[in-house]
Amino acid sequence: MRTPLVAGNWKMNGSREANQALMRDLAEAVDGLSAEVVVCPPFVYLEQVAGLTGAAIGLGAQDLSDQDAGAYTGEVSGAMLRDLGCRYGIVGHSERRTLYGEDDAFTARKFSAARRHGLVPILCVGEQLEEREGGITEAVIGRQLDAVLELERVAAFGEAVIAYEPVWAIGTGRTATPEQAQEVHAFIRGRLEALDASVAARARILYGGSVKADNAAELFAGPDIDGGLIGGASLKAADFLAICKAADQAG
Repeated sequence: MRTPLVAGNWKMNGSREANQALMRDLAEAVDGLSAEVVVCPPFVYLEQVAGLTGAAIGLGAQDLSDQDAGAYTGEVSGAMLRDLGCRYGIVGHSERRTLYGEDDAFTARKFSAARRHGLVPILCVGEQLEEREGGITEAVIGRQLDAVLELERVAAFGEAVIAYEPVWAIGTGRTATPEQAQEVHAFIRGRLEALDASVAARARILYGGSVKADNAAELFAGPDIDGGLIGGASLKAADFLAICKAADQAG
């Protein structure tokens, strides 16, 4: 059995006051859930939030450098994130790919850096609207996975997390149907299974893309969907808690 995981990606949101209020509402409420719960605040708030998570909530970073240290102004290394208490690091989020031009090879290097420094990578993959409409969803996601597989090999996914986020459903209010989501999750697991069945069975694959309190249970019911990477709804305690509980019940 794979432990369900719900990771909240706060993106470029938050303040010291808002973070404290949100974590106060979350910390005790998720205690006792079998699902794993993680929050990923902006870099500047990681240390504050690390002191507010308690034992029931894990800490993750929204991004990390592909470099270990040195003259890389503005970058944050995996070692620094680990030093602050992070367990997870998101790599390849669609906003990094589309807004900042991060390609598959660069994402693969970040995945490798995360593992090198003891972080669990959350590898984001997904297709644009025109790619789905063009019938090449699997080709796109296969290419994104292959970049990491070529660098790190399939065994790396035994401990890593994959998040399928259809780009056309992120922040748009549109959501893949449960059938569409499960179909892609099954493809991803099958891609891993063709290389190593035991790794495929352990790998956790999350869905991300306008997950809300009222659609989480239906999405998480898919046999290959192991939780969610949550954006906007992770900033509202009641909504995020409802999603965490839906993952807990699905598991």
